[in-house]
Amino acid sequence: MTKTSLIEAFNIERKTPKFNQLTDYEIFEDKKLLDELRTKIVENLIDQEMPQDKLLNQFINDEIDKTIEGYDLSNLERSHLYNLIDNEINGYGPLTELLEDKNITEIMVNSPKEIYIEIDGQIIKDESVSFINEEHIIRTIERLIGPMGRTIDATNPMVDSRLKDGSRINAIIPPLSTNGPVITIRKFKGEMTNADDMIRIGSMTPYMATFLEAAVRGKCNIVVCGGTGSGKTTLLNILSGFIPDGERIITIEDAAELKLEKEHVISLETRVTNYDNKGEVTIHDLVINALRMRPDRIIVGEVRGKEAFDMLQAMNTGHEGSLTTLHANGAKDALNRLETMVLMSGIDIPLKAVREYIVSAIDLVVNIDRMSDGKRKITSIAELENFEDGEIELKEIFKFHQKGLTLSGEVDGEYTLYNETIPKIYKKIASKGIIELDEMFGMKK
Repeated sequence: MTKTSLIEAFNIERKTPKFNQLTDYEIFEDKKLLDELRTKIVENLIDQEMPQDKLLNQFINDEIDKTIEGYDLSNLERSHLYNLIDNEINGYGPLTELLEDKNITEIMVNSPKEIYIEIDGQIIKDESVSFINEEHIIRTIERLIGPMGRTIDATNPMVDSRLKDGSRINAIIPPLSTNGPVITIRKFKGEMTNADDMIRIGSMTPYMATFLEAAVRGKCNIVVCGGTGSGKTTLLNILSGFIPDGERIITIEDAAELKLEKEHVISLETRVTNYDNKGEVTIHDLVINALRMRPDRIIVGEVRGKEAFDMLQAMNTGHEGSLTTLHANGAKDALNRLETMVLMSGIDIPLKAVREYIVSAIDLVVNIDRMSDGKRKITSIAELENFEDGEIELKEIFKFHQKGLTLSGEVDGEYTLYNETIPKIYKKIASKGIIELDEMFGMKK
């Protein structure tokens, strides 16, 4: 009889409705028994082939019947087993339900029985899901990264990629990880797509949105900075939405996360080395290549190496309106990191010249933070004003002042607009014929 592997059966329609595993699992009296039965079924399915003339749901039910013979299981418990096995075949194993849950923003697998999730900015241990063993985790990693053309093995034990929905996955296995295979998934939250969304949740004010839109349309070079999980990529995506239609945009990323709703977009993605340690293509390589592609705008997902100098060079040589992100805790820290990256790029330039180069290239630094209550806020928008006495002078235009916490633990504060004097950036934006900021700054002396 001709047979087909279970992998080829992925797209067969599921026949059994799912229930909420995170809640309903709690009502089972013997969780240990269900875990043991699941383990037996999954281990039996590994490398097994499914008869071509048998429906997927029938095959799963047959495997369950063989395993639970002699056990008295309720319909709900059987349905739970079915869903777990269906997830192994059609989905991503124990992570399937977590990936589908819109309330979960991050998934962290530290070991087969140690899985953490982030909800509303709070990290909790999820006791309802687990892997069978470390090999089970590795098979799930391969399932997750396979569609993106990535692999993970002893010669390539670390991977940074994305899922089909734009979520970002990082996986690392031994010998680099002494804990065993580890997975970190930052889920893509599609509901935060424009400035109105950020205004609605208090991440910025309407004035700030108007200012940032004018700055992008006025071709200001902008660096978005913030810590891990602060929302840098989300903000970069929103800023990109302000770019006028018709401009040619080149995006450069390690793992493509940007979702630009524009017509003329070219997306470039880095490539890791192959088995012969050849074929690597870095952000640095792609920035250089992008300059030959006649871009109106260059957007680099994140600068963190020698590509920093190439990015600054592009900003200084006619590619105005470029955008990028940088991992830093504030505008001053971001500029210090830029200096360090340029100095470590192998270019023989004095520190003073590097700082002058930065001032001439970058117009604005926008800092976004994840606050103690888990919410993201733009906490500062600053311009690079002058270069005096060997130091870069920053001037904050908008700033969030935290007053304290409410009784419910939410951050309480207010935004301040510093408009006693006209920002240098206002004159640049106004020179492009953009008048939206006149009410904010135009009447000031």
